Amino acid sequence: MSLTGLLRRVSRFASTYFVIWVLLFSGVAVVEPSPFTPVLRYIAPLLGVIMLGMGLTLQPVDFRRLVERPRDVAVGALAQWLVMPVAAYGLYLALDLPPAVGVGLILVGAAPGGTASNVMTYLGDGDVALSVAITTVTTLAAPLVMPAWVVLLLGEQLQVTFLDMFLSIVQIVLVPVLLGFAIRWLLDRFAPRAAEVGLDVFPAVSVAVIVAIVAGLVGANVETILAAGGLVALAVVAHNAIGLGGGYAAGRIARMPTERVRTCVFEVGLQNSGLAAALAATFFGAEAALIPALFSVWHNVTGPALASLFTWRDEHRTGVDAARASGATDD
Repeated sequence: MSLTGLLRRVSRFASTYFVIWVLLFSGVAVVEPSPFTPVLRYIAPLLGVIMLGMGLTLQPVDFRRLVERPRDVAVGALAQWLVMPVAAYGLYLALDLPPAVGVGLILVGAAPGGTASNVMTYLGDGDVALSVAITTVTTLAAPLVMPAWVVLLLGEQLQVTFLDMFLSIVQIVLVPVLLGFAIRWLLDRFAPRAAEVGLDVFPAVSVAVIVAIVAGLVGANVETILAAGGLVALAVVAHNAIGLGGGYAAGRIARMPTERVRTCVFEVGLQNSGLAAALAATFFGAEAALIPALFSVWHNVTGPALASLFTWRDEHRTGVDAARASGATDD
């Protein structure tokens, strides 16, 4: 087997069982946190590596889609920018979460879409091109949108300014994404084979980094998890459910075809919780990063489950249509 083939198989294996790795290492971190907590010192640069990988997946055609399909991109982006932050603040008040924990929930709500939404859109037979376009818009806008929502909702409780968060998100998100895009553009023209290898390697790298970050955050918050685990879990599950349902409603209200409705479901419900965790840990401490860490686990359970449901429904409908056609022919 060639090296490229081996890398592709390893990457596929790592991505396929992503949820298992997260649950396994998070469980170990609850019992023995010390091997994992040192990763928190490097959470921002590690997330930069993930965003670099996202940039490598982008091509000029992805930006052209923003011009070709502005309405659908706008619907998906606006739904994400409105549904998730408002839902996060409502849950923060309704569940009376401690401010140190609640700020993490709001950061998740204000976060852009992540690569998980693109993958789940693909697996769930959604419109992948639209998914990539929405993720691109929300990611590029994150330096403005995230601090704006956090300051608006929690301004009086914060000791961090809009500018502080803006500059941090630019460094963690915008610069790596644009750098990855530039590298991909150069590789496609001068070393296409290297571009293929990079695309094969980075999914596995991203999985390893996210698993390490989540395990580190869980290890640093063992006492909080044991003390307020039920309430925190309820916030995560409810937030994700509202996002998925809100995305579905936005797509239906906008009268999108089924595949684009599915895209909105994943784009709104699956957030870049790794970015939220990095910002929470950087500005508010490890406790604030607890909900983003748990959201990373949970949305990688609901996302694949929903994608499987969508494909099952497609196969079921195809079977029913074939049976009807057969019956009509027999008649």
